[in-house]
Amino acid sequence: MNTGSYFEPIDEHRYKPTTHASGAWDVDEQHFSPLGGLLVHALDRHLAEREQPDDGLVLSRISFDILGRLALDEIEIRVETLRPGRTIELLEAVALIAGRPVVRARAWRLAAADTSAVAGGGAERLTPPDEVEPWPMKSVWPGGYIASIDVRPLAPPQPGRTTAWISTPLDLVAGQPSSALASYVALVDTANGIAVRQSPTEWMFPNVDLTLHLHRRPVGRWTGLDTTVAFGPTGQGVTSTVLHDVEGAVGHAQQILTVRPM
Repeated sequence: MNTGSYFEPIDEHRYKPTTHASGAWDVDEQHFSPLGGLLVHALDRHLAEREQPDDGLVLSRISFDILGRLALDEIEIRVETLRPGRTIELLEAVALIAGRPVVRARAWRLAAADTSAVAGGGAERLTPPDEVEPWPMKSVWPGGYIASIDVRPLAPPQPGRTTAWISTPLDLVAGQPSSALASYVALVDTANGIAVRQSPTEWMFPNVDLTLHLHRRPVGRWTGLDTTVAFGPTGQGVTSTVLHDVEGAVGHAQQILTVRPM
């Protein structure tokens, strides 16, 4: 079993990726999935530094725009509050490599309230991960990140359609506890690789963004991805995912793809 972490802290705002963060289109680059989790981790730390960190708001939507090549190099993360508020707040986290912004994340936090009396409408609960056999995803994709994860599809993956559980034994950041949300988000970008429509040795289809909408906070160590991939006729594609944890659906994720022959 793998041990270690995806990132090592350098100081309060800088991190070094390990080899476990590499791949999948290029093993000399970072896979975006753990970097997405690191940005949520940085947001969590920013909130914890406030005079009143428990303000009753919960992260309900986060969007990531990937602005450039994610070299396997030192990362600096800057966080700021764009729109403060007592019931609605917008935060931004920017990841920089060699001083250049490579990912910009914006997170809406909304007031928490007891709506259990009207809760419902999500997808049905998935078959639990302990009842599903692992699948060697590294037979399709290279890189340390793919090699580090436990992937358990509910049925054999089909072109453009797969439902799978993802987990990892690795820590997100060495020596720093991460929230359940940061650890969950660190696995979501895997969605674009579990239901490939075409072989990645013949076609490229990287995503340039990832947006998550959450109606419930995820719990546990498993990220469930009920994923469908569509390619259009003019070089664009969309990866759409219903997000789950072991208790049921938690929200949705979308990724826009740029599709081109290798």
